[in-house]
Amino acid sequence: MADSTYNLTELQNLCSQVRRDVLRMTNGCGSGHPGGAIGCTEYFVALYNAVMKHDNSHQANALDEDLFLLSNGHICAVWYSILARNGYFEVAELATHRLINSRLQGHPSPAKGLEGIRVASGSLGQGLSVGIGAALTKKLNGEDRHVYVLMGDGEQQEGQVWEAGMFAAHHKVDNLIATIDYNGAQIDGMTDEVLSLMDLEAKWKAFGWDVLTVEQGNDLQCVIDGLEEAKSRTGKGKPVLILLKTLMGYGVDFMQGGNAWHGKAPNDDELERALAQLPSTLADY
Repeated sequence: MADSTYNLTELQNLCSQVRRDVLRMTNGCGSGHPGGAIGCTEYFVALYNAVMKHDNSHQANALDEDLFLLSNGHICAVWYSILARNGYFEVAELATHRLINSRLQGHPSPAKGLEGIRVASGSLGQGLSVGIGAALTKKLNGEDRHVYVLMGDGEQQEGQVWEAGMFAAHHKVDNLIATIDYNGAQIDGMTDEVLSLMDLEAKWKAFGWDVLTVEQGNDLQCVIDGLEEAKSRTGKGKPVLILLKTLMGYGVDFMQGGNAWHGKAPNDDELERALAQLPSTLADY
């Protein structure tokens, strides 16, 4: 459960450890999506360790809890790490990432009962729709809790995202906080080259959302403050959107920027170089 009296230094150390986990996980199986995962680490640490009310006993219906849904499921390694580091399952299980019969598949799935995962995700464009359903359910249940959804920026090229955006605004789903990981890169190149997103802030505002931008998405305090600001804007008749500006591959100098590490695992030499840049007082799995 998140603690509003968080220790920033400890959480910054956790960010470093989560990055270590992600890189070791993708190296161990020789596949995965480390760039976006380590680029979005501050968001996951802020959400689970400073902002969101959650319970690792894993109630199926998440009653009286905040709920998080990952739409861009390919970055799931970072989610698995933060769940394990929050006691949802044993940290040692991270070593099974993307292996045959593992619960930690390349896209999140509840099929094998993995704690903290309630819906399958990774078919881009669908997560916001699911989040709307969950948020409306909480309203019907009379719960004063929030639903959080994370999407990728390349995912904004999916039409279902905009159908969901219209629906949420029309139905005043104001307990919903969606975030776009705005790193400007997708698997085939930079978003501006593949299919320009143009002015996302203006688009989402035009669709009836309350929009805020976090310019420093890899500054943990800025991310915490942005999430808290988003919470303060809920309950006022509009869904809330955060444009979170991050850097793909953040924390490892040779991975930062561009899209080269979107879907490429580090080899052993690259892993050693990366881990040398990510000191942590926590133990590796």
